[in-house]
Amino acid sequence: MTPEPDQLEVVHRFQRWKPWLIAIAVVLIGGLLVHALREVFYQFSYRDLIASIRATDSRALVFAVIATFVSYVALTGYDASSLRYVGAPVRYRVAAETAFIAYALSNTVGLGVLTGGAVRLRLYGAAGVEAGAISRAIAFNAAAFTLGISVVGAAALLWGATSVAPALKLPALLLQLGASAVLISAAVLIILCRDGRERQLFGRIKLRLPSASLALQQLLFSAIDIAATAAVLWFLLPSGAVDFTAFMGFFAIAIVLGVLSHVPGGLGVFEAIMLVALRERVPAEVLAAALVLYRLIYYVLPLLLALALLVTHEVRRGTMTAVTQAAVSLAPLLLAAYTFIIGVMLLISGVTPATDEATELLALNVPLTLVEASHFIGSIAGLGLLFVARGILLRLDAAWWAAVLLGVASMIFCLPKGIAVSEALLIGFLVVALALSRRQFTRRASLLAQPFTGGWLLSIAVIIIGLTGLLFFVYRDVDYTDELWWQFTFNGHAPRSLRALVAVAVLASALALRQLFRPRRAPLAKPSAEDLERASAILRRQPNSDACVALMGDKHLAFSDSGNAFIMFGRRGRSWVSLFDPIGPQSEWPELVWRFLEEAREQGGRAAFYQVRPQTLPVYLDAGLRVYKLGEYASVPLEDFSLKGKARQDLRSALNRGERDGMTLDVLPPGMPAETVAELRAVSDAWLAEQDTAEKGFSLGSFSAPYLQRMPVAVVRAHSRAVAFASLLTTDLTTEASIDLMRHVPDAPSGTMDFLFAKLLLHLQSHGYQRFGLGMAPLSGMADHSMAPRWHRVGRLLFTHGENFYNFQGLRAFKEKFSPQWEARYLAAPGGITPLFVLADVAALISGGMRGVIAK
Repeated sequence: MTPEPDQLEVVHRFQRWKPWLIAIAVVLIGGLLVHALREVFYQFSYRDLIASIRATDSRALVFAVIATFVSYVALTGYDASSLRYVGAPVRYRVAAETAFIAYALSNTVGLGVLTGGAVRLRLYGAAGVEAGAISRAIAFNAAAFTLGISVVGAAALLWGATSVAPALKLPALLLQLGASAVLISAAVLIILCRDGRERQLFGRIKLRLPSASLALQQLLFSAIDIAATAAVLWFLLPSGAVDFTAFMGFFAIAIVLGVLSHVPGGLGVFEAIMLVALRERVPAEVLAAALVLYRLIYYVLPLLLALALLVTHEVRRGTMTAVTQAAVSLAPLLLAAYTFIIGVMLLISGVTPATDEATELLALNVPLTLVEASHFIGSIAGLGLLFVARGILLRLDAAWWAAVLLGVASMIFCLPKGIAVSEALLIGFLVVALALSRRQFTRRASLLAQPFTGGWLLSIAVIIIGLTGLLFFVYRDVDYTDELWWQFTFNGHAPRSLRALVAVAVLASALALRQLFRPRRAPLAKPSAEDLERASAILRRQPNSDACVALMGDKHLAFSDSGNAFIMFGRRGRSWVSLFDPIGPQSEWPELVWRFLEEAREQGGRAAFYQVRPQTLPVYLDAGLRVYKLGEYASVPLEDFSLKGKARQDLRSALNRGERDGMTLDVLPPGMPAETVAELRAVSDAWLAEQDTAEKGFSLGSFSAPYLQRMPVAVVRAHSRAVAFASLLTTDLTTEASIDLMRHVPDAPSGTMDFLFAKLLLHLQSHGYQRFGLGMAPLSGMADHSMAPRWHRVGRLLFTHGENFYNFQGLRAFKEKFSPQWEARYLAAPGGITPLFVLADVAALISGGMRGVIAK
């Protein structure tokens, strides 16, 4: 079912305004946070904050690290339970490593469903788990977290309502009643899980619940995780400052609101709520110091350890399994996050003063010019790393070199800048990790030629705004005059920071303007005859016969630099849709995929890949796309194919009846004469008229003489008259043949098409072909599971009840009689509602426009 044009227009408008709406939301949230925190920040100074961090008891730090360890161990239990729920047999070691990497990344970057989900699809896929099962496991994890945070938060509120109520300005009794309702609901849910069978809720919603033991186990993991996470921050507060149960209530509220804000890691939102909620119980500077340490211990430390784990796998490359190989391929994702963090760290260092001890030591041993230059260069390097981080994510060779050079330079300048040994160590870890992951960065492309997304530029803008606020907070007692710019002294921290920040803002603005005014590339042209010949040569050397539809000439072709591989794609509206996987040597696929994504993005489009195979999904996951099941592809194994047996009785009968009625099958080689083309055109025109439809395109062949003359054609004749034909897609490897056009005259004898298929399969078998492709059955094989993604549930509903729109079940039933093997086919596209636009545009590409979709 395709959305109406008016509905699509409304959604397209929303998509165009979406970045602006997000920007407005960020500004509003930022304004509210500033208003809420303004009074709190006036209660302490930057020096008070640093003093509080230094005064933190070492035992508190140790306990916080232990609590972090407990939390992440509990998080591995989430994945183990979810895999058990979906029936995926994965060893705990694999589940634990996957969960740790996924949560370390998603906790730091935010957008856990995207980053953590991509990690799970990559690693569990390498472990042999089907993508649909992984999606259900991810959904189960999300449901378990929601239940866990609700139960733990409700229990804490019930216990400490009298302590929490004044801060929330709500009656304690109201909080206790609400908490009791949540706990009772959770208890009812556990009772419903007692037999683990499917339940029908509210008369409509079918939900297959886990067993009671699995539900209790998952609830226990959730409780341990949330309690341990809260304990990380609680241990960093002064002993006895706040009761743990009351603290848990505030913590649960802050976590939930941080998640709902969609700000990465809830950064700023979580801190603001905790500062406002606990300001009467804990000194502001002590609480702020605890929050800073909490972010470093619970978020940055696990990311460092996850990156170290991947680097260790890289070093031990000779003993890697399929899962560890997949894990190593995720290194650029974690390195991009860590590079971004290091960039932010350098920028923060640039707007904050060195310690008094460091300043005195520098004044005695280092020239002032070197101190000023080191501080300035360190800030510029920080900004550079923010932009380079995107190139690291894109696996660019140039980005790797830039990150290494900026890292080494900033590490060297850390000492004359302010004897920042801890900064140098963190930067050194980045440089070492980059050096050991060198082989992951193979894309030869210009760093400045890569387009930056609006979200990336917005993030950098928010960081610079935050740095400006931090600078004024740190130096709020300084009088800002014109002379301040030109003060160069060892103690001139404020002018030094101000100069660095202004330089960073100017340079960032210049890069953003350069991005904004990038020249548009020339419009795309359809392939020339020379391009089609190049594509034909590549097609003949590879096994995927379906890819021969590239020779229709209705799709654009994008060749690799070597000319040995290409992508065929159609363009409609903002959708750039590649048909199938790239064609050619698989070693050239990643670069083609990345270039296609960048080209589409640079021209304001959205790139997607239609009908890709399960074994190729890692290529698209590594590129940051999500995968959505489209249906299943049927192929008939030909090695042992036979018309014997009860299962093939209908085909055997059709073959015998056709031969008695005088039907024959001729498989014409490529280059059939013009008279035969004219004869088959008459068959095609009669079939189109009978079906009251028009020619299709994109993923379906159309009747075109030059196109048909490039391939074999199977023709059924009855008493010398052509009554049906099917064009075949083949390559020189004779690995696979597949069906393309398939048409017959209205008065063809009964069973003609079954006769055609039976004879054709035997013919291909005799010529050494291994399998015969029958094409995809749309929406077939969607997960019938209560925890299945919404995409699967909608697809299953359409497959079961959508006969008014398309003969989904009839097509599946027709192909089933050949006893084929079924393999999933996927759409790889950005997340959100983008897949809906892409599929609408695919339908229009196939039907020649939206009018063709609606008409037939």
